[in-house]
Amino acid sequence: MTQSVVVQVGQCGNQVGCRFWDLALREHAAVNKKGIYDEALSSFFRNVDTRSGGDGPGIYKGKICSLKARVRQSIKALLIDMEEGVVNEILQGPLRDVFDSKQLITDVSGSGNNWAVGHKLYGYQYRENIVEKLRKAVEHCDCLQCFFIIHSMGGGTGSGLGTFVLNLLEDEFPEVYRFVTSVYPSGEDDVITSPYNSVLAMKELNEHADCVLPIENESLFDIVNKIHQMMNSGKLGSTVKQNSMVTSSAGSAKTVQEKPFDAMNNIVANLLLNLTSSARFEGSLNMDLNEISMNLVPFPRLHYLVSSLTPLYTLADVNVPSRRLDQMFSDAFGRDHQLIQADPKHSLYLACALLVRGNVQVSDLRRNIERLKPSLHFVSWNQEGWKTGLCSVPPVGHSHSLLALANNTCVKPTFIELKDRFMKLYKKKAHLHHYLHIDGMEQSCFSEAVSSLSDLIEEYNELDAAKGGPRTDPSRLKIAV
Repeated sequence: MTQSVVVQVGQCGNQVGCRFWDLALREHAAVNKKGIYDEALSSFFRNVDTRSGGDGPGIYKGKICSLKARVRQSIKALLIDMEEGVVNEILQGPLRDVFDSKQLITDVSGSGNNWAVGHKLYGYQYRENIVEKLRKAVEHCDCLQCFFIIHSMGGGTGSGLGTFVLNLLEDEFPEVYRFVTSVYPSGEDDVITSPYNSVLAMKELNEHADCVLPIENESLFDIVNKIHQMMNSGKLGSTVKQNSMVTSSAGSAKTVQEKPFDAMNNIVANLLLNLTSSARFEGSLNMDLNEISMNLVPFPRLHYLVSSLTPLYTLADVNVPSRRLDQMFSDAFGRDHQLIQADPKHSLYLACALLVRGNVQVSDLRRNIERLKPSLHFVSWNQEGWKTGLCSVPPVGHSHSLLALANNTCVKPTFIELKDRFMKLYKKKAHLHHYLHIDGMEQSCFSEAVSSLSDLIEEYNELDAAKGGPRTDPSRLKIAV
């Protein structure tokens, strides 16, 4: 069985990570009703028998005694934050028994919404400590497949220290795939310097990540509002199953009152649950994580994958027919289900992956791909650029679900808007002094970062320019006689 290491950085990264582990426990509990320590559970957790000192085999008469995030096998978790608040909440909350101090790196003062503090100051200060904890986690992996980094782009620790960790991973483990889940700030973000932080972080993502899953706060907020409107509409047949919503914590270990961002964080956590489902459960067509990068990233810098989740909820009224399977596939390509503000159907696809869970047949997959093909624009040299995966275990509250990952030029407007917000500040040299007083930080860092982003946008422009041309079949090999 393959293993991965999860690295949660900053407030957002740790809050999303907390929801991920919480909902993962809910998912395994729904499948493993007897509480038997099985192979699926072992992919995330090790069993600790507290009655035998804590470090023994950990299984007491075949039953789970307590669970801890895996230290010796499969997925590991490293929690990093330069403020103690969120990590302390995790350690004092219902998941306190899942983590231990060996998995934590914290400080008290924070990064002050400053990429340079997180990357240049705390990065070098904590470098050896981070490398040591990563190596200890990796040493116990039989087949390390990838690293997951969860972070935000707008703050100081998530953007700065998060991308510093990304660089470390490439230096220390260059052969291991690096997946990054990056939460991008909205235009109305309350962090004034978030455009600086995001563009500086983008340069590191361009150069050091294998796959990036960009997620916009604005899209998460829209999905939460859409579900709330459905629940409160009062229309006949609009009753929604509580545990079926991608925003829901129902049935999880979390028993304290939910916070405003929990619903948004749950959406990202559900993305990660579906992404890792093939590594945790059986399926007729399981997809390894390294296959995603291999099949969806034809060019090294164009590794930003637009994600969508469907269904967002399940109707509870028995008189209303369940959502048709074909509708689920159609929704995955609709604007309302994307986790960034984008419409992939009107942009160009380089490749697309469909990760399906539940009682879905390969024939259903193929039928829907053929049905949707005519409405989607693929690059001429990769008209059959589909990758599919089937996991037999559906998410809690659903009979089936779909995660779509698209390498699509629709991500370009997000980057253009980010560049525009950056330039508004940078033209006036506003707030630069907060960055430039940090050792190792120079103004050239800003010019290089925006240049890297401009080059990325231009690469997408070149692809879009070719989209308007007529579709032609690839030329066949001509043999001279």
